[in-house]
Amino acid sequence: MLQVLGEGGQAVLLLPGGGEAVDGFFPGLVEGLIAEPGCRVILYDRPGTAASEVGGGLADATDAIHTVLTGLSVGPVVVIGQSLGGAVAMLLARDHPEDVAGLVLLDPTPVNDVKLARQVERTASVTAALSKAPGLGRALRALLRSSATRSATRHSMTPAARAAALTIADVDLPRLSAAATGLERIAQSFTATQLPLVPAAVVTADRRPGSSLRRAHQRVAAALDTPLVSWPGAVHEVHLSHEREVLAVSRTVVRSVIAA
Repeated sequence: MLQVLGEGGQAVLLLPGGGEAVDGFFPGLVEGLIAEPGCRVILYDRPGTAASEVGGGLADATDAIHTVLTGLSVGPVVVIGQSLGGAVAMLLARDHPEDVAGLVLLDPTPVNDVKLARQVERTASVTAALSKAPGLGRALRALLRSSATRSATRHSMTPAARAAALTIADVDLPRLSAAATGLERIAQSFTATQLPLVPAAVVTADRRPGSSLRRAHQRVAAALDTPLVSWPGAVHEVHLSHEREVLAVSRTVVRSVIAA
């Protein structure tokens, strides 16, 4: 899928987490950014993800995105990425800094930490293998859906956010594993200091201060010279648990890019 919405203004690229399709993944964000401050929003499913007709994986993502942005002639974009989409946003900023005017990283997969990247990749692989067992696969899907339903109720999610949470919970685990393949190898050559200094926001879920994932996010925020942002009760899918706050943070980054 490739679609540009909005009549003009600063271009914003949305990158969903895992191997998910971008359509419907960020409820309220597309409409909110078009309304204010007036953006063009690019919806693109990178190679190997749900709605993409192009094969490929994580290692191919940044060059594919660069080709798309060059073809659109939209100039440098603000990239908003959640989870694995956040990792891809960082890789794009490193590999093609001319394409990136700003970054909004929503609980990004820690591509700047080899140990954590290894854990993410291996967990995705093991879970995908377990999901192929008929009984266990059903149990895993039921558990994910139940957790998403509880989270939606606890955070009083909007109907669109609740629908997105349930769609994410129905994850294709083998596809997710494929999307994360190569993460450890990529992390071995990545450091946050490689990121260009652009207007940015780094949002982390509500974790204990000493957690390794929060520390990884803190290092990214420090490299981008921006405070690490977190809200009470925020979960990994922070764009759903804190929909309004994510829109506000995204608008702030876009306005900073416009002002610059």
